[in-house]
Amino acid sequence: MELIKGVIFKKLRVIPDERGRLMEILRADDDIFEKFGQVYLTTAYPGIVKAWHYHKLQDDHFAVVSGMMKVVLYDWRKDSPTKGRINEFFMGEHNPSILKIPKGVMHGFKCISDKEAIVINIPTEVYNYQSPDEYRKPAHTDEIPYDWGRKDS
Repeated sequence: MELIKGVIFKKLRVIPDERGRLMEILRADDDIFEKFGQVYLTTAYPGIVKAWHYHKLQDDHFAVVSGMMKVVLYDWRKDSPTKGRINEFFMGEHNPSILKIPKGVMHGFKCISDKEAIVINIPTEVYNYQSPDEYRKPAHTDEIPYDWGRKDS
């Protein structure tokens, strides 16, 4: 899959032992790290879609730490060489990874596991309660050429 300009997908290393496991998500010396804004988690119940939105100021860094998510990106930036491209990522317990989503790229996710899925996001900016950097479209809009239905073939 050709990635949308500015998107970075990185497999995470899981270090298991007899006590459990350790997985680093994002380090200040990682190539994908720009700056720290805050850390938060968001969840989705099985089959639920949370989409679409984008940011004008911040990049997001998604890591799914429980369950499985289908994370979908749509490049609708006017001057992007990858305008119109869609990227689909399957992230979570069976594919530990981190995804850098650049500002301006529409994104959303769907829980595809049979349990609630948990996403850790590490955006580059803190959330501004007075003027949120969040711009939304409905999950099922004709403006974005994507169908959230399961693809069986």
